[in-house]
Amino acid sequence: MEYVEPIKEIELIEHIKTVLKEKSKRDYVLFVFGINTGILISHLLQIKVKDVYDGQSIKDYYLLKEVKNAEEKLFYINQKVKSALFSYIKEARLQQEDFLFKSRKNDQPITRQQAYRIINTVAREVGMREKIGTHTLRKTFGYHAYCGGVAISLLQEIFNHSTKAETLRYIGIEKKSVKVKIDVNL
Repeated sequence: MEYVEPIKEIELIEHIKTVLKEKSKRDYVLFVFGINTGILISHLLQIKVKDVYDGQSIKDYYLLKEVKNAEEKLFYINQKVKSALFSYIKEARLQQEDFLFKSRKNDQPITRQQAYRIINTVAREVGMREKIGTHTLRKTFGYHAYCGGVAISLLQEIFNHSTKAETLRYIGIEKKSVKVKIDVNL
């Protein structure tokens, strides 16, 4: 697997969202959901409408049930994701059993390859030259969560990494560039 980068600039993220929203609401929601939750693309693509929508409103959490180890993880669905999901589900007239990121060709979800093409195409369109892929969504989530004050130990758990150093490397944080400022300010 080739190493890809997180998208660190907020302006670039907003530009990508604008372009995607104009092209495809589904692709826009895929991007917004990915960068706001850190869910692996293989798991994102398996989400059904009923997993995030109760028929009236978007749920607060998505419950991921890992098949291989029977582990369950909750992923918080923030307001940006809720808003994007709600309008997309309504506009696309998706049913509870539909895959959220349904292919236009059949009732199956889009493939990982198609998700890669979507992300890569929009990245090139907005002028990005860094290596971009489906992991970029997850890494972007991690980078901004860490920069926003989320403990590295929590991100390590979300990403199933064995060390904090692995997580820092994964989200594009170099030790020498990290400045910790603990300001209790009692």
